[in-house]
Amino acid sequence: MRAPESPIVPRERALTRLGILAWSSIAVSLFLIFFVAREADATMGGELQRIFYFHVPAAWAAYLAFGVVFLGSVAYLRTGARRWDLLAHSAAEVGVLFTSLVLITGPIWAKPVWGTYWQWDARLTSALVMWLTYVGYLLLRGLSTDPSRTGRLAAVVGLIGFVNVPIVHFSVQWWRTLHPSGPTVANLEQSSGLGPPELIAFFASLIAFTLLFAWLMAARVRLGRLSDRVDQLELAL
Repeated sequence: MRAPESPIVPRERALTRLGILAWSSIAVSLFLIFFVAREADATMGGELQRIFYFHVPAAWAAYLAFGVVFLGSVAYLRTGARRWDLLAHSAAEVGVLFTSLVLITGPIWAKPVWGTYWQWDARLTSALVMWLTYVGYLLLRGLSTDPSRTGRLAAVVGLIGFVNVPIVHFSVQWWRTLHPSGPTVANLEQSSGLGPPELIAFFASLIAFTLLFAWLMAARVRLGRLSDRVDQLELAL
């Protein structure tokens, strides 16, 4: 008689398939970015404008991650279940990764367009505050030896920190800023200045970064579960 399959095996397979899908999407988006999308004019940075296809999707992935932190924090404070704390913690790490990418690619693109790497305008400053908030969230988790107490404190920080996410997104509409507002759903071509080939590359990159976020999240949650299992075995021994 065939032994029953462990429930872990389907999870491993699903994670592998998600990873293949994510990285395949990244490969497709890279082809579209460098071989289909046309070079922008000098006022937008020329070839450096292609950073846009990484900069904006990375910001989108960061928003997703911090949204998961918010939802996981709410659920943890209500239930106290470890799975929600782990989900929020994992999402915060992934969100900091993508926000770091935003803060790196942005100044590189800004230099030829603005003549400087950094301006203390509303969008850039609020994005930096967002990054610092969630870096502090992660540092808080590393300072305490009481997982339950740390989880509750981190959940509160996760709730408060999310208030800044819509501020980052809408800052270009609420205040005067050098940062462009970006594409809007109402009129993609006019609001973004991109033609059809560029919009195809942009949305392909957006999908690719979303899948990459999902894969990184799933992988980080898996590592967290394995770490919890190791801790339980150490206690048992």
